[in-house]
Amino acid sequence: MKYLHTMVRVSDLDATLNFYCGLLDMVEVRRTESEKGRYTNIFLAAPEDEGVARAAKAPLLELTFNWDPEDYGEGRNFGHLAFEVDDIYATCQKLQDGGVTINRPPRDGYMAFVRSPDNVSVELLQKGGPRDAAEPWASMENSGKW
Repeated sequence: MKYLHTMVRVSDLDATLNFYCGLLDMVEVRRTESEKGRYTNIFLAAPEDEGVARAAKAPLLELTFNWDPEDYGEGRNFGHLAFEVDDIYATCQKLQDGGVTINRPPRDGYMAFVRSPDNVSVELLQKGGPRDAAEPWASMENSGKW
């Protein structure tokens, strides 16, 4: 068995692409549109996986945008996506500067949770283990759900 991708339904394609590509630096590797099915599928890879993803050898995030509006609710029944990041503090700062709420700040220097524009929970984990605690993250309270 080989893991291929995770599919997430999205309601605002521009906001979603800004979140994953603009703020988390993921890379679009493939896009398909179906006029008959009334949807667009966009496949994203983590930056370090881009080359192997284009060769169909890395797991991908599939964004499915249905052209007819739907209410997907909170999305917590999905669980979460997880990404390893080089610098948890810099990543959280970039997301916060981009208007994203840090729901579970990286107080421990290792783990944080945010939500995508479609309320999908996204876990961020520090590559190589925890960093030393640092402000403003060390004293920041949780916000919302993750």
